[in-house]
Amino acid sequence: MTRFIDVPSLGQLVNRVGMPEFFRGMVATMRADFSRWEEFDKCARLASHSDVGVIELMPAADAQRYAFKYVNGHPGNGRHGLTTVMAFGALADVETGLPVLLSELTLTTAFRTAAASVLAAQELARPDSRVMGIIGCGAQSDFQAIAFHHLLGIEEVRVFDIDPRATAKLVNNLAAFPGLKVTPVKSAQAAASGVDILTTVTADKNFATVVTADMLSPGLHINSVGGDCPGKTELHVDVLHAGHIFVEYEPQTRVEGDIQQLPEDYPVTELAWVIDGTADGRLHDKDVTIFDSVGFALEDFSALSYVNQLASEHDIGEVVSLVPDLADPRDLFALCAPQSPLQQTAVA
Repeated sequence: MTRFIDVPSLGQLVNRVGMPEFFRGMVATMRADFSRWEEFDKCARLASHSDVGVIELMPAADAQRYAFKYVNGHPGNGRHGLTTVMAFGALADVETGLPVLLSELTLTTAFRTAAASVLAAQELARPDSRVMGIIGCGAQSDFQAIAFHHLLGIEEVRVFDIDPRATAKLVNNLAAFPGLKVTPVKSAQAAASGVDILTTVTADKNFATVVTADMLSPGLHINSVGGDCPGKTELHVDVLHAGHIFVEYEPQTRVEGDIQQLPEDYPVTELAWVIDGTADGRLHDKDVTIFDSVGFALEDFSALSYVNQLASEHDIGEVVSLVPDLADPRDLFALCAPQSPLQQTAVA
């Protein structure tokens, strides 16, 4: 049997454990999985692009569990009353192939993306970071601000979006967190001015220049989240040259990340190597560090594993018959076989 987590069930799960603890547990699960990077069967996501968006499959597996996510990215979905990103996924037992969890991943992906940003910042940002700028106030911005506030000690966020309604939405949502000061500003430059961490979460599918080199300050950590497919960027190439670049899975980021603007041999460091101590992260307080985040399947593996664990502990979600439960595993036809005349008479 398979546990099914729909959107209300995921919301119930978050409320049961509390949002800070939910973030904390997801980051811890992700850190543990990144620490055993070599144990995973990894590949870049499989993408099907159109003029209006992209639909992707993202698989990852270790020796015990297999996970996949179906996810889209359609920047124009607001016109249809839909979110830009929608997703679902599954977690299966490798030994038998049995799907143990079928889950929504739209809301979970928002938590997972912010958790990955925090995980990188724990390794790369200055420990005394207290002020963050956010450029792009769409669906992901709330989660970034809340996660960095609770897990990294961010006390103030300076927020900007070209759409004032998006900024107002973010300010309104973050009012529920009185320990976090929210300062709306009038430009991307103002959002970057004087901050310790700069997070970019814009959605336009084009070669955009959201951050330029003149916006950098010594010691800045850039959390670049919005550039996540071919032809979609946020950072000017001079910004990339000015900092030390860290990525999730290099073969995927070379195609989808901001580093698609750089030569294929330009040096970058996979975050997993920093987490397990194989590679250096930040070396000096004045270094500029860049997390070129595109989202990787191992993060979804971690998120699904964490949701499955919590759902089992708190008995949340519905157990469904996603695959057959047969008295005779060889007799699949029994599930749809018509009754014989004798059986029909017996029933009557």
